[in-house]
Amino acid sequence: MKASAFVYPWDVNGDPEAPARIAALGVAQVTLASAYHSTRALTPRHPRHRVVTAEYAAVLYPPGAHWTGRTPRPHPAGDWALGDAFGEAATALAQAGLEVHTWVVLAHNSRLGAEHPATSVVNAYGDRYPWAPCIAQPATRAYLTDLAAEAAVRPGARGTELESLGWYGLAHLHAHDKTAGVGLGDAGQYLMSLCFCPSCHEGYGAQGLDAGELAASVRTALEPVWRGAPSGGGWTGVEKLLGAKPAAAARAWREETARTLQETAVRAVRDAAPEGFQVLLHADPVPYHCGANAGVDPGHILSVADGVVVPCTGDPGPLTPFARENHPGSVLAANFTVVSGMGGSPGTLTADATEARRLGATELRLYHAGLASDDDLESVRSALAAL
Repeated sequence: MKASAFVYPWDVNGDPEAPARIAALGVAQVTLASAYHSTRALTPRHPRHRVVTAEYAAVLYPPGAHWTGRTPRPHPAGDWALGDAFGEAATALAQAGLEVHTWVVLAHNSRLGAEHPATSVVNAYGDRYPWAPCIAQPATRAYLTDLAAEAAVRPGARGTELESLGWYGLAHLHAHDKTAGVGLGDAGQYLMSLCFCPSCHEGYGAQGLDAGELAASVRTALEPVWRGAPSGGGWTGVEKLLGAKPAAAARAWREETARTLQETAVRAVRDAAPEGFQVLLHADPVPYHCGANAGVDPGHILSVADGVVVPCTGDPGPLTPFARENHPGSVLAANFTVVSGMGGSPGTLTADATEARRLGATELRLYHAGLASDDDLESVRSALAAL
């Protein structure tokens, strides 16, 4: 199975040993960040630093002149990734024999929400989520589509992986997160992720819903949850809280909004890319789910993109709905965290990858070659050799 390791440019730039060390893992490819959200990351082997603080969502290359005067627009990185940090790292990794694909984070951007609050998802209580751009707003959709094309098709890249190309919501590890005091469950998380910005008001209206009444219904449905009552799980739990008819109408608006954005963004990438350029999405097979792995309809997304990257740490089950679609030639990449300190299990990677392959996976993704300890990387080397 072809394997690719996720990498940041700051893992490579300034460390002349990094490309060979990553290649020695046995991976054929790296998925290298070109547009990324704010983060604080360890660099346990870098000769110049141990912690990198990326203060805001940024592109890790010089943004094009076509952004001048536009709002919103991407920001270049600060001192954690100056200049064309992506290009420098990509060149070094390619020289080590690794195929380079871009890693593009889209609808997850706290700086966008801070500078332009009106772009953010607004919940039923009127609270804004600055990390979560509302993907229904026309200007935001245009921004995300153009960013996808530019950040994906960097010089030397053979493909891309688009993350957060869908709805984001409450469930996000924001700075010093303090949101776990009440167990919202799957259904409660979904209701707290519904957006009520002006664009979504119009969208709900097109589905025959009054947005004000829908927001009031959300608040009423969640009142017992705030007092400790379980919200229930899955879509049945959402219907129980909200009612089957309004739940279905709201879901129809959101899923259509996400599908059309995904179609438009993938088309824009293809238009900008050379022939043979691979386009994958980080995806969750439950269409109403929010987050970095966008909720999708498996059959639809495999007709749009060349494949998907699916979270499999602890449970490869999400592969199955994609494998059932049986799209010939589609990439079905099982994504495993291989950083022990972040909940990964590199010691069981051989068995985990074998099970993923049985369930239909065609490739592996390993998160994350720069963050993992030496012991974790040794486990990865051993596992890939066995596979």
